[in-house]
Amino acid sequence: MAQQKLTLGHSPDPDDAFMFYGLAKELVPAHNFQFEHILQDIQTLNERATRGELDISAISIHAYAYVSDQYALLPSGASMGDGYGPMLVAKRPYTRDEIAKLRIAVPGAMTSAFLALQLWLGKPAEEFNFVVVPFDQIFKAVREGAADVGLIIHEGQLTYQNEGLVCCEDLGVWWGRENNGLPLPLGGNVIHKRFEPAVRKTISDILTASIRYSLDHRPEAVRHALQYARDMGQDLADKFVGMYVNHWTLDYGEKGRESIRRFLGQAHERGLIPHRQELEFVV
Repeated sequence: MAQQKLTLGHSPDPDDAFMFYGLAKELVPAHNFQFEHILQDIQTLNERATRGELDISAISIHAYAYVSDQYALLPSGASMGDGYGPMLVAKRPYTRDEIAKLRIAVPGAMTSAFLALQLWLGKPAEEFNFVVVPFDQIFKAVREGAADVGLIIHEGQLTYQNEGLVCCEDLGVWWGRENNGLPLPLGGNVIHKRFEPAVRKTISDILTASIRYSLDHRPEAVRHALQYARDMGQDLADKFVGMYVNHWTLDYGEKGRESIRRFLGQAHERGLIPHRQELEFVV
């Protein structure tokens, strides 16, 4: 039987590379599917999802609010900030009231980090000063004065001090404090609804098997992920992978699902997303 080719979008980061190691190296059965790995930054993947372009994609949970008519959430592949998350960094400490009046460099208007920022400030995007900057250029924007504060994601959460910057607020810590210890939902994997439910389930199981394989063969998977670790040695890359590929990634569980409901529910109540979300998971 001829193989069916599927497009699989994910970011060129060590956590995603770790997650899909088993699949990329053909170490887990892919049945009659062939996966074309498309590596792009999360903002680009979010935008592509609004157009329904990819079969399977990593997206921001924020973006799910705009693509849930076309895509269903996969039960595995979550990136959750469990006591940590996107950070606001600057050359010196600022309070929330001060940050609300400053220029903030953000990694994309559809990122979960940006939605969390709006919830934290208690203001919609049109009421504060921000500039969209590629996530790996945010440190530079703050250093050179193009922005006063940077909203950092990915490995920047572990390396900002090397840039001479300080953390004004960790939005993952803040979210947990405000929501009974729930993790901050940042990213997830989705599959297009053009596939029949039974096919979605088969593909979902393949992706989950890849994640489980990497967790079971951690040293080899981390070595594979190192090629995507910008300015990180093995120890730092291993720490970063552990932050975002863990038990949450194998399955959100009820606690993880509740965190998404609460995150997008609060966003809807405050007028930050257009409609209340009913979560549709592949089961």
